[in-house]
Amino acid sequence: MKTLDKLLGTEYPVIQGGMANIATGAFAAACSNAGALGLIAGGGMDAEALRQEIRACKALTDKPFGVNIMLMNPHAADMARMVIEEHVPVVTTGAGSPAKYIPAWKDAGITVIPVIAATVMAQRMARLGADAVVAEGTESGGHVGEMTTMALVPQVCDAVDIPVIAAGGIADGRQMAAAFALGACGVQLGTCLLVSEECPIHMNYKQALLEARDSDTAVSGRIGGVPVRSLKNAMVLEYIEREKAGASREELERFALGSLRRAVFDGDVQTGSLMAGQVAGMLREIRPVRAILEEMNRDCLAVIAGLRNRRNQDD
Repeated sequence: MKTLDKLLGTEYPVIQGGMANIATGAFAAACSNAGALGLIAGGGMDAEALRQEIRACKALTDKPFGVNIMLMNPHAADMARMVIEEHVPVVTTGAGSPAKYIPAWKDAGITVIPVIAATVMAQRMARLGADAVVAEGTESGGHVGEMTTMALVPQVCDAVDIPVIAAGGIADGRQMAAAFALGACGVQLGTCLLVSEECPIHMNYKQALLEARDSDTAVSGRIGGVPVRSLKNAMVLEYIEREKAGASREELERFALGSLRRAVFDGDVQTGSLMAGQVAGMLREIRPVRAILEEMNRDCLAVIAGLRNRRNQDD
């Protein structure tokens, strides 16, 4: 099976995650120019705002890029039509099934890659004609499923005949090599790119990531069925306490309203939602996206070569 870079025409077998309020057209272009597939996140936008970000991206790169559509977005149907009008080459989806949009996207020549968190969903997406799936483990930041990447990816690879991209808990070359060992054709990155120079989040957010330890994330919303992984802070801990005390979903939604934007734009590290995966504890410095990707790819290849040498020595 081809690696992700061969499938998408990128330099590295990497997709930049579609992080709402973060993955702008400019950031996607920076990631594409650095060798990954940059994604513009439609979460938090309407279709016309997304259109402007797509055009901004096109003005900044001639490399492949894509759009992530959160299907719970009330503007998802308009976005689905608009990406065809704008000749977007790749669409990834999350938070729902893209079944009703896939035929039109495929007719338009769009590469369709849903994000899934369970084997049964991967099988359904394959039957519907998806070109690949992103199998995202619960280690990731933002909205999460229940299965870990280590358990999810090989089961999805065994269950479908389309390419599988691993996501969740990947921040260095060792983890990238592990994804290939599990059967993935490439990886999707999120948390480790938050501390890139080009990422538009507030510096307070980046500093909180650099100071994080391995156990400094928590998942809120599990009881209500909307689990989100973020760095622990006053807002997240209070949300979890309110949830345990029986607060309704509507009450919790009001409590968390605007928290991601407060983190991203205002740098509010106490009442903002600092979405991040469990690899936050591995982040050490702010660097260009290109440097992050180059090091990860180089170290991945070194790990694979080392394993081959070890096997040859054992033989």
